[in-house]
Amino acid sequence: MELMKRNKLRALTITAMSVIALVSVLAGCGNNSKASNEKPESDSAAAPASEATERPHVTVNVAINGGLSPLLLAKQKGWLEEELKPLNAEVSWSEFQSGPPLLESLASKRVDLSFLGDGATISGLSANLPFEVIGLVSDGKLANSIIVPKDKGVSKVEDLKGKSVAVAKGTTAHVFLLKVLEKHGLSDKDVNLIALQPEDALPAFETGKVDAWVTWDPYTTKETASGKATVIAGAEEGIAAPVSAIARSEFAEKNPELVTAFLKVYKQAIDWQNANNDEAVQIYADLKKIDAGVVKALLASSAPNLRVYTQEELDAQQKSAELLLSNGFIKNKVSFQDHVAFSYLEKLSQ
Repeated sequence: MELMKRNKLRALTITAMSVIALVSVLAGCGNNSKASNEKPESDSAAAPASEATERPHVTVNVAINGGLSPLLLAKQKGWLEEELKPLNAEVSWSEFQSGPPLLESLASKRVDLSFLGDGATISGLSANLPFEVIGLVSDGKLANSIIVPKDKGVSKVEDLKGKSVAVAKGTTAHVFLLKVLEKHGLSDKDVNLIALQPEDALPAFETGKVDAWVTWDPYTTKETASGKATVIAGAEEGIAAPVSAIARSEFAEKNPELVTAFLKVYKQAIDWQNANNDEAVQIYADLKKIDAGVVKALLASSAPNLRVYTQEELDAQQKSAELLLSNGFIKNKVSFQDHVAFSYLEKLSQ
């Protein structure tokens, strides 16, 4: 009997000790759980929350499209690099003579942000290239001209019938030519179009291999200022040729803040040019190897801008699209307004 009492007492003791041990373990688990939810201050300092949300590094491919673009000033001053650095982005610059070759690079994702004249914009949209219009930088009424060598018997548009005319096809100059010919009772069938990019058209024009050249500045001003050429159609024709800021669609969708930063810097470059005209003239002259007096005349006759499209300008682009379609230059109809995104400039103005 005594033996049974001792065995029972030993069992109770073991049970009590097990309960105490279990309670201790549970209490320890509770303390560990609390520690996992309340990180020590040193851990928080070692791993700031910003690291978890840091932007991936992005290279922004920016293309300068001919002429005396304020983007040249931004590149020279490093403004875009400065603006993009806090966004963990860097710039890769490229430069093109005109829109058509730029479109080829955009299609292969080697251009993310740039500017296009009306011809290249419409051609690209007709070909379903993946970009959207994000702003207007010029109405283009002063952009294009038809120039002819002096004393060659061509003094008006009607005299171009049967003559050879150099033009970079698919550009704003091409659209301008079609509109001018139509206005004066002619069509592209009445002239012999010679497709030449500016660097090839310049020697062809100066050596008399073509009878006329449809182009833009600085070529127009350089040729007329030198006395080699005269303008037979230009700003007096009153033909709008809107120039668009554009963004590759996939890039813009993934990086809207980089698109806004690009537009901000472009506006900064315009404002700086207007406030520092003499220095801007010298920068352009040095970069483009053009006489400073010619550059000054160019800047005086041009007014770079950055704003949303008006309905008048949307209508001008639509008319250009219909003209290019009727002339067989583009194959698919374009509803221009459907490809314009107003949100980026709206955000910039906030």
